[in-house]
Amino acid sequence: MLGSTHGTLTTDFRARVVACGEEPHAAVHSVTVDAATECVLDVSGRPLHAAVPDLDRFFRPASVAVIGASDTEGRPNTGITRQLIGWAERVGARLHPVHPTRESVFGRACSPSVAELPEQVDLAVLLVGDPLPVIEELAQAKVRFAVAFASGFAETGEEGAAAQARLAAAVERSGLRLLGPNTNLNAFERFRDDLDGPAIALITQSGHQGRPVYTLQELGVRLSHWAPTGNEADLETADFISYFSQRPEVGAIACYVEGLKDGRSFLLAADRAARAGVPVVAVKVGRTETGARMAASHTGKLTGADQVVDAAMRQFGVIRVDGLDELQDTAALLARARKPRAEGVVVYSISGGTGAHFSDLATGAGLSLPTLSEAKQRELHEWIPGYLNVANPVDNGGHPVGDWRGRKIIDAILADPGVGVLICPITGPFPPMSDKLAQDLVDAAETTDKLVCVVWGSPVGTEEAYRTTLLGSSRVATFRTFGNCITAVKAYLDHHRFAASYRSPFDEAPRTPSPSFRKAQALMRPGHQLSEHAAKQLLRAYGIRVPREQLVTSAAASVRAAGLVGYPVVMKASGARLAHKTELGLVKVGLTSASQVRDAYRELTDIARYEEIDLDGILVCQMVERGVEMMVGVTQDALFGPTVTVGLGGVLVEVLHDAAVRVPPFGEDQARSMLGELRGRALLEGVRGGPPVDVDALVEVVLRVQRMALELGDDLTELDINPLMVLGRGQGAVALDALAVCR
Repeated sequence: MLGSTHGTLTTDFRARVVACGEEPHAAVHSVTVDAATECVLDVSGRPLHAAVPDLDRFFRPASVAVIGASDTEGRPNTGITRQLIGWAERVGARLHPVHPTRESVFGRACSPSVAELPEQVDLAVLLVGDPLPVIEELAQAKVRFAVAFASGFAETGEEGAAAQARLAAAVERSGLRLLGPNTNLNAFERFRDDLDGPAIALITQSGHQGRPVYTLQELGVRLSHWAPTGNEADLETADFISYFSQRPEVGAIACYVEGLKDGRSFLLAADRAARAGVPVVAVKVGRTETGARMAASHTGKLTGADQVVDAAMRQFGVIRVDGLDELQDTAALLARARKPRAEGVVVYSISGGTGAHFSDLATGAGLSLPTLSEAKQRELHEWIPGYLNVANPVDNGGHPVGDWRGRKIIDAILADPGVGVLICPITGPFPPMSDKLAQDLVDAAETTDKLVCVVWGSPVGTEEAYRTTLLGSSRVATFRTFGNCITAVKAYLDHHRFAASYRSPFDEAPRTPSPSFRKAQALMRPGHQLSEHAAKQLLRAYGIRVPREQLVTSAAASVRAAGLVGYPVVMKASGARLAHKTELGLVKVGLTSASQVRDAYRELTDIARYEEIDLDGILVCQMVERGVEMMVGVTQDALFGPTVTVGLGGVLVEVLHDAAVRVPPFGEDQARSMLGELRGRALLEGVRGGPPVDVDALVEVVLRVQRMALELGDDLTELDINPLMVLGRGQGAVALDALAVCR
């Protein structure tokens, strides 16, 4: 595990690395270790694989101790003790009450202290106001896991955060693993054991927010685990994602996340799930400033810049949804549906209006609704009147669903090799027509390996066709709204497309520094912003092309430099604290003669003196024209460390805010995907007769900047290449200006 500042190792990770025979340090660039230990480090000293905690004995312990157990009616601990006794019986665990003044609790012999337990226990549940004094006792008794329900920690402010830090430090020293504090009993809920098929594993930081997913059991959807992580003083969301992704019964992981404890740990866990092909669906609060404040006040976590969180999740295949209803519907579909045979979606309805409405929404969301072939349409018209549209959406007019023709139509659609998903919106009950249609869809779903979805639009939900026929089927995915159906189906298709081509970026992450790193180190000035000239030297060290230029300190030298660079030239003031030169009149463009160059030199230095700006000189630069201005940069995110951004450059960067972001490491495919996200990407392809630009060169710059971000780490606080002039195809890209800030 890492702290939120990348490169700083926590004691837990330090112990795992030392066990491999190496002493970790932020400056370490490679470690040779046994692969089974999973403590391989990248070029900046960060782990490249997620450790998977062995949580089997947490969820199914052989023995449990309840510290502070009670059977006095009316006391909160009594109700919790009673629930834990029931849970222990269900999982086959021996339960031992612990209380200093009781001989028995609910008829069970009670130990006065942890030290006097009759056996070593796997799990201790702490029903005490302050769990800190108990941690050392648990460590001496070699308890493996503990749960702390107590509140009053990081969620309450600075004093509580300090108390939580003390608790976390004690847990780290003890060697046990702690769930909480500020958690609840959700891990010990009763899960139905009469349901078959892949299950949903649930992770929540707020227990109540997991209730809609837990209740899916009443609709026939299996749930295997619930991890209520609370304040995450030790065990965190990432630990449970890593564990659940290795469980054979888990078909999907559903998460409610208020804040990430450590961005790197989360990405490593998401990477492990992606390698295993297990979809992770998450509600992550903090999209707005208000949401972010509420999340911080509730869990004491850092929410993070939402754009970075969103990009990081997408990068590693985590499916982000907005509402709890979307969470339950999307997770249920992904857990239960088979891999798609094709990506084509056909909408089938008994009403032309319903079909058209749903198709508009589905197409707008990015689903592919292919036009059925002429042969397939002729086949459908054997049972559907010829005046009705069957191209997709398919409108049957209503009457065919009431007899033998209804099943024929469904089977014919599903037989089309280009169809992977059949969606039938039933906007309301219209028996017996809707009952017959629901039964035909269920029967057809049992005979096909393609996905059949039904939207049951009735607000009542007590109809027999819905409660018994549709919900009784494990093969039909049933939704209550158009929007949730479309969200889930798109996530289903996107996930399987992502999983089919996923290659872990951590496998290809650099483990040793490049020759460029040594050059760059010599150019860094800790605690300072570099001048444009120095920043360009940094770029040059990493093989990023910059214009021909010379730094001069006299008018005569500027004329000689212009002759060497070649007219026309650009002249710019260069200084360590100079960021916005154009606004101050410190850039002169298109100079074509010695006299213009001399005059420009005097004018630039006069302005600098008037504005009291310290210069290291005047840059005389090659003038580069006829390209598309882009921006590539590095910033430090509090959760994820260095992030790389690319977008439209020049003045457009501040006007349009058209940019895409990724968290290193990433490969060429992700660099190209960033460009595809830009609203102004058409500029790269050539507009109004203009030629396409050198996208390959732009991608190469993004990857070189990423290497710089990985190797320099948080020593490079900020990098801004703007504009990066991307020239015509095959002509490369040139960094016309650059700003760099050193830590």
